Amino acid sequence: MKISQQLIDEMVAHAREDLPNECCGMVGGADGEASVVVPVVNAAASPLRFEMDPQGQYNALKAIEEDGKELLGIYHSHTKSAAYPSQTDVNQAVSWPDAIWLIVSLQDADAPDVKGYWLKDLAIADAELIVE
Repeated sequence: MKISQQLIDEMVAHAREDLPNECCGMVGGADGEASVVVPVVNAAASPLRFEMDPQGQYNALKAIEEDGKELLGIYHSHTKSAAYPSQTDVNQAVSWPDAIWLIVSLQDADAPDVKGYWLKDLAIADAELIVE
């Protein structure tokens, strides 16, 4: 997925704003190129997991589609661990097998790390992020 540094920065800002809890949201775009980040409330309000608010999730997806885009990715933060999927992340991904899962790690507060993964069939594979 191609993604601008500006969109990466928006996800990192959202992750910092939602501390001490994880943040979450959706990434929309077209032809493999991200063009929008849509934050969604973490209904779990937890530093250890996220659960997209159902109405917020619906509204985010609707906004992406009404703009003529498609869902490319789902993002969330890890407040104290690396940008690598947890077993909980892998299990949740069953509902969204065609999205790239982006993880914003705030493990090192001075150097946030953002990585992408394909999480299909309970397996983890690196997804290429081309930051422009």
